[in-house]
Amino acid sequence: MRRAGGLADVAGRRFDMLVVGAGFAGAVMAERFAADAGLNVLLIDRRPHVGGNAYDEYDAAGILVHRYGPHIFHTNSAEVFGYLSRFTGWRPYEHRVLADLGDRQVPIPINRTTLNLIYDAGLEDEAAAEAFLAARAEPVDPISTSEDVVVARVGRDLYERLFRGYTRKQWGHDPSELDRQVTARVPVRTDTDDRYFTDSYQAMPADGFTAMFGRMLSHDRITVLTGADFAQVRAAVDYDRLVYTGPIDEYFGHLHGALPYRSLRFHHETLDIDRLQAAAVVNYPDEAVPHTRITEYKWLTGQAAPRTSISYEYPSADGEPYYPVPRAENQARYKLYEGMADACPDVIFVGRLATYRYYNMDQVVAQALATYRRAMPR
Repeated sequence: MRRAGGLADVAGRRFDMLVVGAGFAGAVMAERFAADAGLNVLLIDRRPHVGGNAYDEYDAAGILVHRYGPHIFHTNSAEVFGYLSRFTGWRPYEHRVLADLGDRQVPIPINRTTLNLIYDAGLEDEAAAEAFLAARAEPVDPISTSEDVVVARVGRDLYERLFRGYTRKQWGHDPSELDRQVTARVPVRTDTDDRYFTDSYQAMPADGFTAMFGRMLSHDRITVLTGADFAQVRAAVDYDRLVYTGPIDEYFGHLHGALPYRSLRFHHETLDIDRLQAAAVVNYPDEAVPHTRITEYKWLTGQAAPRTSISYEYPSADGEPYYPVPRAENQARYKLYEGMADACPDVIFVGRLATYRYYNMDQVVAQALATYRRAMPR
C-alpha cells in the first residue's frame, strides 16, 4: 500500500481503477483488482483512515476499541473466512448479548433461560419451551411487518418487553412500519444456547480490524488516499473504471430524492474498574433509556487490563449513513437509482450503501468477491 500524502500526490496521475470507500467492500475490490488482476488502483475515503465502520484503534487506556460500535465477525462461508484469513490470524470468540429489563438482565436472542428468568416458568426442555411460546403466540396472516414476525412467534408481551422499544429507538419507526426482515434476523430458541450467533466461523481478527485492512491493502499497485473528497479526486486523476461504495443517491445527486439512512452517535468512556458488564453488549429495550446498548470492548479483544473501555450507542436520523431503512417506499425509490446505476457500465456499485441493503460484514465481503468475479477483466 502506498499512502498518498494528499490530493497533490495523485493529481494528474492515471489509474486503472478508482475505488471510492475504504470499508470492506472497497478494500476487497481494491485488493482483488490489484493482486489478482494486476491493475493499478487508487483507493480513497473521506474519513482519515481505512476500515470504514470496522475501524478500531487503541485508546489511552491501551484497549482496542471499535470507534463506530462493535463489529463481531461471524460467517458460514468457508470462502469468505478463507479469503480474510490471508490477512489476519484469528482469536476465537463467541458473542453474547444481554437485555436490561430494569430489575434483571436476560439473554438475547430469546432462549429457554430468557423465558425462565422473565416468567419463572421452570421450563426444563425444548418441548416445554416450545409449548410455552405457542400458548402466547398470536396468529398473524399475512406476516408482513417486523411486529408481525415477533408477535406471531412469541406473543405480544415479549414483543413489548424486548423488541418494540429497542426497534423504535434503533430505526426511528415502530416495528409495525418496518419490513419483516428487521426482526426476522433475530432467532428464537427453545434450548439454552446463549450465543448471539451460531455460524460455523466465529472469531475476531487477532490484531484487530484495522491491522487486517492494512495487510489487505499492502500491495504495490494500491495507492490509498484518506481524508479525500470524491468530487475533487475524480476531477484531478485519470482512471478507466470506478468502484463506488458510498450512498447511491448521493452519487446521482439525489435526483429522485434522498434515501433514508439510519445513523449512530457514540460516546466512549474508560472506567477505573476491571469489568462493567456480564457480557460484551447489553441492550436497553426501554424507550425511556436514550441509548440502545453499551459495549465493553475487553470482552471482544480478550485483553487483560486494570481499566475497562465502553461505548454508549445512540441512533439518529442525521449523521454518517449506517443502515438503509427497510420500508417498501424506500426500496421503490432505490429501484429508481438502481436503474440509473445499470446504465453506467463503467461504474461498479457494491456494498451496503451503494446497493441499499443491510449486510453483515461477511455478506459485504461475499458480495464484493462475487462482484469482482463478474467485473474481472478477461
